[in-house]
Amino acid sequence: MDQTVIPFDWARMLLGDPPPSFLLEILFRTVVIYIYTFGLIRWIGGRSISQLSMVEFLLVIALGSAVGDSLFYPDVPLLHAMLVITVIVLINKGLDFLILRSDKAQTVIDGVPNWIVREGRLNIDQTSDRGMGKSEVLALLRLEGIANLGEVENAFLEANGDLSVFRAKTPIAGMPIVPPHEICPVPQLDLSSGATEGSSSLCCFACGTLRIYQETICRHCEGKFWTPAKTSNTGSD
Repeated sequence: MDQTVIPFDWARMLLGDPPPSFLLEILFRTVVIYIYTFGLIRWIGGRSISQLSMVEFLLVIALGSAVGDSLFYPDVPLLHAMLVITVIVLINKGLDFLILRSDKAQTVIDGVPNWIVREGRLNIDQTSDRGMGKSEVLALLRLEGIANLGEVENAFLEANGDLSVFRAKTPIAGMPIVPPHEICPVPQLDLSSGATEGSSSLCCFACGTLRIYQETICRHCEGKFWTPAKTSNTGSD
């Protein structure tokens, strides 16, 4: 029968069941595993610590589990933990080798960039492929200093999660994203229901496509809501 747990047993809470001298073994385990893991990480090379691609992310998770268990569990031998760490690093090194030797392997392992903004409009299909919503994409663009979709000629979400933004030499009218729509909502006009257009140019609220014809449904994303298109310089088009 299990021993009854005594609440607020400070000896159990602070030291646990092992004797106090086990703290010295934890210290020794930590030093050995740290030095060994550090040496393997240095051997992997710069690519694996310069960015967190999917491969590196899995490496961090796997190493964290293998290293953590061996530091303070007395029933986990150090050699077992070192073997697990070594195998994980070797697998990562093998994937790095495949990536360097084969473009196809790189595409399969790392993935490909997504073309999320093209000539001032969002590519909804591309953003959904990465599991990103419109608000998240607009937030990333604001972090790059973009105030209006019309400022962006192309934007790519790279395989490692970084955003590459190429500004248009001549900005066009587009959907303003500053301030964020969550703070300052923009008008949403449903032209199919007879809403008044006004004198401003309109763009699709869903993707930012400029309305150059008299359509009531967006030709790119089939969105039905429209909002006034603005330019960064004059404030309205």
